[in-house]
Amino acid sequence: MKIGEISKATGVPIETIRYYEKIGLVPAPEREASGYRSYRQHHLDRLVFIRRCRNLDMAQDEIRELIRLADQPDADCSDVDALLARHLGHVRRRLEELTRLEETLTQLQTACSQGRTVSECGILGGLTSESLPEPQPDGHNHIPGSHGPNS
Repeated sequence: MKIGEISKATGVPIETIRYYEKIGLVPAPEREASGYRSYRQHHLDRLVFIRRCRNLDMAQDEIRELIRLADQPDADCSDVDALLARHLGHVRRRLEELTRLEETLTQLQTACSQGRTVSECGILGGLTSESLPEPQPDGHNHIPGSHGPNS
C-alpha cells in the first residue's frame, strides 16, 4: 500500500504519517525498487491506534508508552491503567479550566450592551482591567495533546 492509500484508509494526513515515522511512532516502511514507501497491515493498524489515541487527546509520549506496553502482551496491565488514570486526571483538570474560561467569557459578554462605542465597550474594558482571574500556574496549558505522561 502506498502512502496516499494508507492515508485515505486511516484518515491520517500524508505529512502526519511521515512525521510519525520520523519520530518513531510508526516503523519505517520498506521501499519498493521505485523508492516509494510500501505500507503493510501493521502500519495501518498502528496508524488507526495512534489516531484513536489522538482523538482521546493523548500526547505523543503517552501514545509511545501505550505502544511500548502493547508490545508486551503477557505483562500486567496496571501500567496501562496508571497511564489512563493520569490522562483522565489531566482531562478533568482541563474541564475545570474550560469551565472557568466559560465563566469569564460569560462575564465579559454580559458587560457589553447595545448602543455603545468601542471606547465604551464593556468587553474591551474588562480585558484591560485587573478584575479577570489569572490563569492558575499548574504547569498545564491549553494546547491539546501537549501534556506529558506525568500530567
